[in-house]
Amino acid sequence: MSRSVDAHTADPCPRCSAGAVRPGSPVSIEGRDSVGYACDRCGHTWSRPVETDVDVYDIVRVDLPHATLYGTVWQVEADRVLVRGTAGEWLRWVERWRVITY
Repeated sequence: MSRSVDAHTADPCPRCSAGAVRPGSPVSIEGRDSVGYACDRCGHTWSRPVETDVDVYDIVRVDLPHATLYGTVWQVEADRVLVRGTAGEWLRWVERWRVITY
């Protein structure tokens, strides 16, 4: 289960369960676009595929360097997604690899 740490969401390591903010980085695994993560505590590394089935009105989480944002997809392009904050307080283009569909 994820928990909040300041303006970020902290996710647990699949191996040691240590919760930490891990922004990830884009990687290619066997020719597939993915997001790679590493645990500072145990050194475990893992990845998740970049979301390919993002649609308008999906509820998403966006992991940015300065914060974790939650919102609704407003527009989708090949390499980026336009996300609208809850109640419309912000509208921001983000790289597709930063988006996690909820």
